Amino acid sequence: MIHLKTKREIELMREAGQILAACHKEIRKLIQPGITSLEIDSFAEDFIKKNGATPEQKGYKGYKYATCASINDEICHGFPRKTPLKSGDIVTIDMVVNLGGALADSAWSYGVGEISPKAQKLLDVTKTAMYKGIEQAVIGNRLGDIGHAIQSYTEGEGFSVVRDFIGHGIGPTMHEEPQVLHYGLPNKGLRLKEGMVFTIEPMVNVGRYQTTMDKNGWTARTIDGSLSAQYEHTLAITQDGPYILTDQDA
Repeated sequence: MIHLKTKREIELMREAGQILAACHKEIRKLIQPGITSLEIDSFAEDFIKKNGATPEQKGYKGYKYATCASINDEICHGFPRKTPLKSGDIVTIDMVVNLGGALADSAWSYGVGEISPKAQKLLDVTKTAMYKGIEQAVIGNRLGDIGHAIQSYTEGEGFSVVRDFIGHGIGPTMHEEPQVLHYGLPNKGLRLKEGMVFTIEPMVNVGRYQTTMDKNGWTARTIDGSLSAQYEHTLAITQDGPYILTDQDA
C-alpha cells in the first residue's frame, strides 16, 4: 500500500533532508587519502545528532553503523572500517536521517585524491542518470519511465545498471512502497500521483550488472570486481514537478 504524503509531511521530510544534505557537503570536505570510512561514519553520526536528528540506519536489523560506506567494487551496504582510503579509490556514503519521525535518504559517491578517467566518467554518468530519472518523476508518468530513462542513458555510455537493488518509498518507515526500478520500459508500471515520496538511487557498474554478496550478509559487490557508484535523492511528486528533499544545492 502506498501512503500519499501531505504537504506538511513532505515539508517535515524536507527538514530531515536538509540535515542530510548538509552532512554530505561536510563529508565532501573530509574525503582525502588517509581518512578511514569509520572516521567518516563517526563524523556523520555526530553531525546528525548535533542537528537534533538520529541516524535511522543504526540498529536497523542489527546494523551497527550510522552510514553505509561502499568502496570501489562494493555496490552498496559496505561496512565502515579502519582501513585508510587511498588515492584512486571511490567511496559511496549512504545514510538515512530521522528528524522527529520524518525520514530522508541520500547516497553520494566521492573520488579520493586523483582518480582514473574511467572512474570519473563512472561518477559523472551515475549522477547524470539519477537526474535523468528524476526528470521523469512527474504526475501522470509511470515508474517505467524513470527506469527506462536511467537504463537507456547509462547503457548508452557503456556502463550497466544494477538490478538487485532498487529505489523505494519512504516516510514513517525506511522502506515503503512503491519499488522503484532503475531499468525497464517506458509507459509501464505504476502511474505517479501527487504525494508519492520515494528514492531514486541508481547503482552503476563499469562491468557487468550482476552482484555477489559478502559473507557478512549485507555488502553487495560487482560480480567481476569492476568499480561501482551510486547517487541517491529522496523526492516528492508535486503539482510543480519533482521536489528533491535532499538537494545539496538548495
